[in-house]
Amino acid sequence: MSGWEVRMSKSKGMPYFFETATQQSSWEPPAGLTGEQIEKLPGAHYLTGGGGSGGDPSKVRASHLLVKHRDSRRPASWKEPNITRSKEEAINILRGYQAQIGGSADTFAALAQEHSDCSSHAHGGDLGWFSRGQMQKPFEDATYALEVGNISDIVSTDSGVHLIIRTG
Repeated sequence: MSGWEVRMSKSKGMPYFFETATQQSSWEPPAGLTGEQIEKLPGAHYLTGGGGSGGDPSKVRASHLLVKHRDSRRPASWKEPNITRSKEEAINILRGYQAQIGGSADTFAALAQEHSDCSSHAHGGDLGWFSRGQMQKPFEDATYALEVGNISDIVSTDSGVHLIIRTG
């Protein structure tokens, strides 16, 4: 049997695949394994929500597209070491993304991957499952107010300005 197992990322709150012999990890299922084999991997319960919301209705899952500005609590990102744009400029940038997204989750993820100032950009903006008290209050309130699949209007936090899509 393969040396693959499923683990839960503490930072992202999402499951990932880990190969014990090589210490290789991947967000995508390992090539060559069937769905049935994946279901039998150690930790596979994480893939069915056992490690996500755990069936807990008080938890939500969301992705976001963050645009930071010079008044953000940390005005730097993976793309820019020194962000100098104003909050108004950041909002205008997000309005442009909002127009491109329409209601498409795929477009949202693609734009987040390319443009978000958050490290979650690498996963299409996915922040994983979280419960009340884990995010900044305006972000949390906006996420809990959304129906699954819906996208917020612009939400401002100490981190910057966001568009949020509730995914779970």
